[in-house]
Amino acid sequence: MQRALSTHLFVQHHLTTALLDKILDAGIPLVEIFCARQHFDYTNKAHISELWHWFRDSDLKLHSIHAPIYNDEVWGRSGPHSVINICETVKPKRIQAVDEIKRAIELAEKVPFRYVIQHLGVAEEEFDMRKVDAAFSSLEELNLFAKARGVEVLLENTPNDLASSERLLFFFEATHMNLNVCFDTGHAHMKEGVEAAYRELKPRIRSTHVHDNDGRDDQHLFPLIGGGTIDWGHAMDALRLHGDRYPLLLELREVPNMTDPLSKVREVFERLEHTTAHRKEQ
Repeated sequence: MQRALSTHLFVQHHLTTALLDKILDAGIPLVEIFCARQHFDYTNKAHISELWHWFRDSDLKLHSIHAPIYNDEVWGRSGPHSVINICETVKPKRIQAVDEIKRAIELAEKVPFRYVIQHLGVAEEEFDMRKVDAAFSSLEELNLFAKARGVEVLLENTPNDLASSERLLFFFEATHMNLNVCFDTGHAHMKEGVEAAYRELKPRIRSTHVHDNDGRDDQHLFPLIGGGTIDWGHAMDALRLHGDRYPLLLELREVPNMTDPLSKVREVFERLEHTTAHRKEQ
């Protein structure tokens, strides 16, 4: 499995080419950009042009982007109006959310990438068929927009009542949408469990978000060294079954006072790559 890293680890910092250089120097060939405006302002033409020139000449490849979840520059702290939710049942709000995500996808017109990772609903979203219908309308539009730019929309399993692995399968059956999935280990751990969720979603998995937690909160901890409770031996055995289809993409949260997070990222990759259910790690 190829190593990949989400810039979610640095989401509270401006995305610079110097940071991308450090990711490449850490031996990571693929990156996912997390589209949060305080980190990467996808409406800023100057920033996009800078990234275009850098990626054009770099060995680091842009694998994917994570669709924005807020439309402000303060991580949603400006209020509920900043939340981007494609399941919104109030049509003007849903259209506004779709338009914001389109602005992020437009990056592909300058810097090619393969996937956009999309949530269904927000944290603790409750199940409602009206929300399923709203998501269907949103995704029909986003899918066409993304395909025209060489991008595939992947739905991410999330720990709410709309997008657990079981609910994603229901969504695909109810809407007949032929979409694939970004498999999130931390979110699966909070719902069905990593192995059970993997078995359900396996044919559709095209990318991953690998991180840990305590089974209750979405903490995005460093696997094996961050204090989470995922059984990484069994989790890695499952992920390796079709490891030629997707990268091992770490989506981590910044740890206060961690002086060199990329060295810890390298350590996590090395330990995960040697971890199995029969031999926890070497």
